[in-house]
Amino acid sequence: MKEFKLENESKITTGFKTPENYFNDFSTKVLNQINEGEVKVIPIYKRKKVLAMLAAAVVFIALMIPVVNNYNNTSKDLDANTLETYLAYQSNLNQYDLINQLDTKDIESLNNNVALEQETLEDILSSNPNIENLISE
Repeated sequence: MKEFKLENESKITTGFKTPENYFNDFSTKVLNQINEGEVKVIPIYKRKKVLAMLAAAVVFIALMIPVVNNYNNTSKDLDANTLETYLAYQSNLNQYDLINQLDTKDIESLNNNVALEQETLEDILSSNPNIENLISE
């Protein structure tokens, strides 16, 4: 294979030439074009497009609010019977463990919400063998 040296080969012309005195009067031509008149400013965005996108975002958020609220409500609300069943069968907690976790505010709310019927109270007192201890306390 023949060795190629760039210095020894003939030069290829690019076909591009600069006009005569191009760089000498370039700055004056540019300044004349700038001073000729005001250029019309074309906005990058259209006002209608922005308003349409804003309206679409508002509609999307309005539609998502009920979905988010429904998700939060279903995950937080527990039925008392469901919770009682879970604690009775799934956990190893006994009544003493639950009592130790209650604070005074919880105990006060329990006292306010407890309503015993006369028949229930009679059943408890009659079925308890240590009735004298309960009465004396």
